[in-house]
Amino acid sequence: MKKIISLIGIMSLSLAICGSISGNVNFDGKGPKKKKLKMDADPVCGTSHQGPVYRQDFVMDDNNNLANVLVYIKNIDYKGETTKSQAVLDQKGCVYTPHVMGVMKGQEILIKNSDATLHNIHGLPKVNTEFNFAMPKVLKEKKMTLVKTESAFKVKCDVHPWMSAYVQVFDHPYFTVTSNDGSFKIDNVPAGTYEVVAWQEKFKDKTVSHTVTVGDGNTNQNFTFVKPSKKK
Repeated sequence: MKKIISLIGIMSLSLAICGSISGNVNFDGKGPKKKKLKMDADPVCGTSHQGPVYRQDFVMDDNNNLANVLVYIKNIDYKGETTKSQAVLDQKGCVYTPHVMGVMKGQEILIKNSDATLHNIHGLPKVNTEFNFAMPKVLKEKKMTLVKTESAFKVKCDVHPWMSAYVQVFDHPYFTVTSNDGSFKIDNVPAGTYEVVAWQEKFKDKTVSHTVTVGDGNTNQNFTFVKPSKKK
């Protein structure tokens, strides 16, 4: 009997073990030339920044590290609750911040208008219901939720065509977005072996994935995107 109780205790302890996955995402090759955003059509947008603003679809530093890459665990069985924290998508300086974000299905999303001008939030999901609503300068906040899991979809502004962001909806909390230096970390991952995926806007469905085994402590895994070879 004592052996059975001891075995149950060991099994329970192993189930409770959690670790983290961290690493870096980079690009192998010469990146595209940075492109400036032209905001002159709206005086508020044009005067919101002291210097030039660049497109966010491919953000790479001098060491080829990539920002705005969504890193997540694929097909993990999650029995927990939806996070109570808000996900925030801001319109500030006539750009979406963050440019790429993950949310859990049912998680409250706070959409903000930090600009003194009219914006329009137009989401183009294929699984969830398409949304399209105006946010004049007097409407500073609006809340919404997405109720179904879905791959990354585009959010645009019909008033300012250079504005775009991407949102992916998960049924678990094991996702993150790389920082400006390409680094990422996913915490509180249950022990096990998983497929971890990195998604980058320019590459779309050409994701990079690795099999990662998580135990007690941190597991390091880096990702590299490679420029596709030109078709002959």
